[in-house]
Amino acid sequence: MASSSFSILFTTILLATLVVSTLANFDNEFDITFGDGRARVLNNGQDLTLSLDKYSGSGFRSKNEYLFGKIDMQIKLVPGNSAGSVTTYYLSSMGSAHDEIDFEFLGNVTGQPYTLHTNVFAQGKGNREQQFHLWFDPTEDFHTYSILWNPQRIVFSVDGIPIREFKNMESKGVSFPKDQPMRVYSSLWNADDWATQGGRVKADWSQAPFTASFKAYKAEACVWASGTSSCGSVPSATSGSGWLNQELDSASVERMNWVHKNYMIYNYCADVQRFPQGLPAECANTS
Repeated sequence: MASSSFSILFTTILLATLVVSTLANFDNEFDITFGDGRARVLNNGQDLTLSLDKYSGSGFRSKNEYLFGKIDMQIKLVPGNSAGSVTTYYLSSMGSAHDEIDFEFLGNVTGQPYTLHTNVFAQGKGNREQQFHLWFDPTEDFHTYSILWNPQRIVFSVDGIPIREFKNMESKGVSFPKDQPMRVYSSLWNADDWATQGGRVKADWSQAPFTASFKAYKAEACVWASGTSSCGSVPSATSGSGWLNQELDSASVERMNWVHKNYMIYNYCADVQRFPQGLPAECANTS
C-alpha cells in the first residue's frame, strides 16, 4: 500500500512539472514591445497599463512561447469615448504563414457598446471573424478573457462563459493551429480609419491619453523552448492538465448558444454574400 501511494504521489509530481502555470508578475513574464513609456508596469509587477495618444500606442508580449495552453487575462478597457481605438489580446506565431488566435476590442463613442472581434488564423489564413457585444460594460471593472487552445479545439471565453468554439477539422481539409508555437501579445493602438462604424467616427484626441488596464495573467500552458515542448511531443491528458483534452459540456454549450442568440452581431459562417461559392468547410459545424 505504501509503495502504491508513493507511486501515485511521484506520478502526480512528475506530471505537474510538465505544464507551466503562472499567475504573472508582468516584469517577469512580459516584454514591452513599443510605446516609448506609454506601457507601464505597476504595483511591483502585478498590474500593467497601456496608453494611446495621437503620436503612438503601446504594447507588450510574453517572454515565453507556448504550444497549446489555457491563457487568462483580466482587462479593463478604455472608458468613455474610446472611438478609433483598438485594444488587442491574442496569441500569434511569426511569419507570413503564421497562426493567430484573436481577441480585439473595437472602441466606440461614449454610451455605445464595444465590439468584441474574434478571429482564428491557421497557416496565414484568417477571415474567420465572429463579433459580439458584451452583456456588461467592460470599462467599469476588470473581466477575465480566456483562450483555451488544445489539439482538438480553440475556445474563447468571457468570465468563464464560452462565446466561441473553433474545432480541429483537419479531416475536412481545414487548417488548424497546432504546429507553430505562439506568444501572447497585447496592444492599444489607433485604428480610426476602420475600427468605429467603419471609420466614420474618428478618435477624439482631446480625450487622450486613452488607457487600458491589465492584471491577473495566468498561463496553464506547454512552454516551447529550443524546439521542445514541456508537455512532450504528443500532448494528451497524461501531460498533467485536463485542459489538454478539455471540451465543452452540455451546460457550456447552452451558455455559448445564449451568447450567440443574444449578443453575436456578426458571424462569417452566416455571411452567404461574402462566400457566394459556398461557406467555408468548418461552417458546417458552427452556429
